[in-house]
Amino acid sequence: MSIGRTLNVLVTGGSGPSGIATARALRAAGHRVFTVGSDAARIEAAAAEAGGGVTPLVCDLASLADVRALQATVSGLAGNVDGVIHLVGGWRGAKGITDQSDDDWDFLERNAVTTLRNVTRVFFDDLAASDTGRFAMVSSTAVGAPTAGGASYAAAKAAAEAWTLAVADGFNRVHAEDNPELHSAAAIFVVKALVDPAMRAKSPERTFPGFTDVEDLAAAAVELFTTPAAELNGQRLLLSR
Repeated sequence: MSIGRTLNVLVTGGSGPSGIATARALRAAGHRVFTVGSDAARIEAAAAEAGGGVTPLVCDLASLADVRALQATVSGLAGNVDGVIHLVGGWRGAKGITDQSDDDWDFLERNAVTTLRNVTRVFFDDLAASDTGRFAMVSSTAVGAPTAGGASYAAAKAAAEAWTLAVADGFNRVHAEDNPELHSAAAIFVVKALVDPAMRAKSPERTFPGFTDVEDLAAAAVELFTTPAAELNGQRLLLSR
């Protein structure tokens, strides 16, 4: 599948290692990349590390009003968005069911679910209108095999997956009405956990079995835009080794 034009791609949760790797890979593939974080200094440093041409933007993705302002900013700079790679997340765990805390649940719901809901609601029309619209989130193998200690985490990720599958259905419905050929897709990257060079350097004795390198995640994000939408939409793509 050939793209034939420069795409506008948003990387949310862009301050961490996965965001940096993904922004760098998308920019190297020729896309116009906007990387988003909640802290100005961190996202500016991340964009600089990702390389020239990556634009840092600050937004509280848990605020619908702020995400709407983000969409207006990107639209003013580059027009409609063609892709969103959603990398906002975080881990909280406990010993079992009874000590799952409300604070941990609030954190996970805010980061894993609310940010995703806001981003997809605001950018859905852009992605649906694009001839190469793509949305992807990162989920966990824990969704398919939840543990007592990870109950809140697995439940939040499961909710995020369900919402993403609903977005995929939304793309199906839009294209069924307006165009017989599906151009937009929502997909789920499934990993056990992510590993980056700093983690390897800190623990050189570890082999990180089953972990997905952030560079592999980045490569998978780039491939979204050259894979037909019909092959991607509503799919869970396992990246764990």
